[in-house]
Amino acid sequence: MTVAPERARRSGVATALRPDLAVATRGVRTTAWLPRLARRLSVLDFVLVTVAISTSAVARFGLDFPMAQVTGTLDVLPVTSYLALCSALIAAWLVLLYVARTYDARVIGVGADEYKRVVRSSLWLWGTVAIVCYLGRIEVARTFFALAFPLGMLLLLLGRWGARKALHRARLHSQDWSHRVLVVGGTKEVDELVAEFAREPYAGLHVVGACVPGEYDGAVPCVPVVGSLTTVVEAVAHTGADTVAVTASHGVTSSVLKRLGWELEDAGVDIVVAPALTDVAGPRVHVRPVSGLSLLYVEQPEFSGPSRFVKEVFDRLAAGVGLLLTLPLFLLIAVMIKATSPGPVIFRQVRVGREGKSFTVYKFRSMVADAEDRLHSLRAINDSDGALFKLRQDPRITSVGRWLRRCSLDELPQLVNVLRGEMSLVGPRPALPSETEEYGRSVRRRLLVKPGITGLWQVSGRSDLSWEDSVRLDLYYVENWSFTGDIQILWKTVYAVTTSRGAY
Repeated sequence: MTVAPERARRSGVATALRPDLAVATRGVRTTAWLPRLARRLSVLDFVLVTVAISTSAVARFGLDFPMAQVTGTLDVLPVTSYLALCSALIAAWLVLLYVARTYDARVIGVGADEYKRVVRSSLWLWGTVAIVCYLGRIEVARTFFALAFPLGMLLLLLGRWGARKALHRARLHSQDWSHRVLVVGGTKEVDELVAEFAREPYAGLHVVGACVPGEYDGAVPCVPVVGSLTTVVEAVAHTGADTVAVTASHGVTSSVLKRLGWELEDAGVDIVVAPALTDVAGPRVHVRPVSGLSLLYVEQPEFSGPSRFVKEVFDRLAAGVGLLLTLPLFLLIAVMIKATSPGPVIFRQVRVGREGKSFTVYKFRSMVADAEDRLHSLRAINDSDGALFKLRQDPRITSVGRWLRRCSLDELPQLVNVLRGEMSLVGPRPALPSETEEYGRSVRRRLLVKPGITGLWQVSGRSDLSWEDSVRLDLYYVENWSFTGDIQILWKTVYAVTTSRGAY
């Protein structure tokens, strides 16, 4: 007898076929924090949308806006006040946010996808109102219309960003705001997936146990083993997991995964599958059904084409504007360096850029003039590993230089390198020739794109990162870069710089 998953979901056939499963999954822990967080977000959205629309109405009509009337040349709209119109817009906006699933558990706190849904729902409302007003010849004040929607969308995005940061902080201090995850797969694969989850605790995936093939008795290095592939449901009930993450294993076949889905349908447990793809971002992965199978197609990385052209244009324009705006700061820093330490203001050093081409990078000098000559005597106390040299308490750094590094102001002259096309605003860390000599074949892929003033390494720990993590982040960026991702990194750079985390 074959039971369709949809029918099983509605009628509970899956557990009816196996009464023991109904007992095993009874009492499985629910994620009580999810509906609580969704309610808080809905209240926040209501307040922000109300503020945006009310502010726009007051800006256009003053405090008497409730008495202002909406008119139309066709008799499709009765005499209506802007107070009624504002109330309708607020209600419609909240409904569209709900329809766009911005309160979905898989979206809340994630970031890019959440923001995209907020923008999409706002644009739907904006476009719908514009079309209705045009076709119905309804006279709505253009100033009110032009101010309300951009302001509302901006406030919603800022609100979601603030809520996301608050959720991340809560997850760092307590596991009560995280998903309880049971990982299923081979011991090696489970260990790797647990390590990936541990790198980003703010993602809210707290591993509570693992199920591995066979009668393995013991523990994966990072998590206790609580069952096998045949006792996943019992392990879910035992650990109180609300999410099952399935990774690669010789025992995890399509039939096993299908059976597991049926058995957990009525338990309120999510199933996520971690494919055997590492360091491949979502935009490069597309699911296409072929003969009843869901195949993952992985697109090639973009090293040329229209997207690269847009990135080049944006880099040059932003660098030009940045140089003009920071010119007074350039002069101030130059005076401070000259007044406190003998030597040139600008430090020049040969770095390796795209396709292995060398160029001269410019930075404000943050060390004593003979810093390069002293390097050899300090290599024995290097705080970093691999090909990278870093010292937390480098005696060559001047007092002004330490402040410049803490604020990342020493890198401002690199805007000249961006303007000349030698660097990008966002990219891998510019490497020294001595470092590239130690690169293996895979690490040399860092040289397929221009190095950047900032990058994933900058927003993920800066100098606190190990050589391995620095390389991993740079390669991930090379393989998965996007213009939207660059904007996110630039935004995160502001936070990294203001907190001075990993700067020395």
